[in-house]
Amino acid sequence: MSLTAIGVIGIAILVFLLFSNMPVGFVMGFLGFLGFSYVVNVNAGMALLARDVWDIFSSYGLTVIPLFVFMGQLAFHSGISRRLYDSAYVFLGHRRGGLAMATVGACAGFSAISGSTNATAATMATVTLPEMKRYQYDMGLATGTVAAAGSLGILIPPSVVFIVYGILTEQSIGKLFAAGILPGILLAILFIAVIHLRVRLNASLAPPGPKTTWGQRIRSFSGIVETLFIFILVMGGLFFGIFTPTEAAAAGAFLTLLLAIIRRQLSWRGFIQSLADTTRISCMVMTIVTGAVIFGHFMAITRVPFDLAAWVAGLPLPRFAIMLVIILLYLCGGCFMDALAMVMLTVPIFFPVAQALGFDPLWFGVVIVLITEMGVVTPPVGVNVYVVYGVAKDVPLQTIFRGVIPMLLALVICNLLLLIFPQIALFLPGLIK
Repeated sequence: MSLTAIGVIGIAILVFLLFSNMPVGFVMGFLGFLGFSYVVNVNAGMALLARDVWDIFSSYGLTVIPLFVFMGQLAFHSGISRRLYDSAYVFLGHRRGGLAMATVGACAGFSAISGSTNATAATMATVTLPEMKRYQYDMGLATGTVAAAGSLGILIPPSVVFIVYGILTEQSIGKLFAAGILPGILLAILFIAVIHLRVRLNASLAPPGPKTTWGQRIRSFSGIVETLFIFILVMGGLFFGIFTPTEAAAAGAFLTLLLAIIRRQLSWRGFIQSLADTTRISCMVMTIVTGAVIFGHFMAITRVPFDLAAWVAGLPLPRFAIMLVIILLYLCGGCFMDALAMVMLTVPIFFPVAQALGFDPLWFGVVIVLITEMGVVTPPVGVNVYVVYGVAKDVPLQTIFRGVIPMLLALVICNLLLLIFPQIALFLPGLIK
């Protein structure tokens, strides 16, 4: 049997096992070990397994992940997410669909101190769904908004996916973070525009809330000051070269903890829960990264990634048409696979193609993240949809998917704008020396 055939069989088995809802990291790691052992020998497979597990879990560069996750958990358990939502509600709640718009704003704010799409969706679903239910919002609109806006967690920095992409492609994580800011703001605005259009077409979806005074709106700024302060510290430190990514994550986590203690908003139980959730989420991410690395080594010796990359690069099409083919492949794959796993598995294949075609690696990273954002809300996997479903409990799954579909329009438009105007992603990184 040829190496290419072995690689294709490995990919087919991987897709089949992923459909059976087995843990992504363990599936990729186990198949990578078996495939490598089959092609070389068992001793080589055991050596690969031991080396990759040790390299990933002892990597200094990856310590940035648990630190940013810890920062987001502290923000949630100290009530920052609630205050963000309250502030957005004061400004937008009186409009028709205002609670849903405020949810988008709060998701964007929380994404700036979270770094995880699942954490953002779960946190905001807990905070916002009871309020939208109380004001008799259509639950398709409500849950779809939370699931879609939660995807901002992997675009607005700090983003775990950007960190992993930067490590895989040896790009500056600080510049990747900067590249995600303007597209993240643009996407949040597009989400709000879609909500506005929906409620204009069907007013029964979202009745307006009570009006607020300008005095209430000015006082509500206190709810976002701390988030802005933390974001400016982290991103400013990276932007001006004061911090490395790991140092910025540590400084952000420490400042979040300090603010929570000063405000007396974090209980001992909340602190312990933050540590527990950080450990669980970080181990999940590291396991997926480890599994993807092991499976990637198996793919490397079968030459399948290189053959596929050569085939795509050799298509008799203009370079933008080839990029559209890559985007389509990502979009299809994202419907069946976790965003982080998708990036880990495919970036080593398509990044060299993007470079050979002359596309900017920072721009390509933002495009990939945007495409995988669509994957976290589209069936059959739609991780964010299942997260919101678990929080909402009494809302049918099909209702959430129905509510998400119109929000995909914003993601499609944002992708098109980024393809036409790449400077949306490249302007801020260009200011970093």
